[in-house]
Amino acid sequence: MKTSLSALALIASVMVAPAAFAGERTMTFTVDNMTCASCPYIVKTSMAAVPGVAKVAVSFQTRTATVTFDDARTNPDAIAAASMNAGFPAHPKRKGS
Repeated sequence: MKTSLSALALIASVMVAPAAFAGERTMTFTVDNMTCASCPYIVKTSMAAVPGVAKVAVSFQTRTATVTFDDARTNPDAIAAASMNAGFPAHPKRKGS
């Protein structure tokens, strides 16, 4: 009985493990094609519509979007694709740039 419970506990912990590593991440994207003051609204709306995105802040001056998202529900590629589909290609910003 004790062995069965131990095995069951091990199986349960392995099944829950991926969720334990998931969490909220914040990433900055460079955004192309923003040419007017209304462009950031379109970028923000398109990125915010991705399931798992919690917060989006877009800067017209720096041509960037800072996105907070649940990495268990979405990923940077899906966020960038949403912006691209709205006409604004987005790419994760490299450190130092």
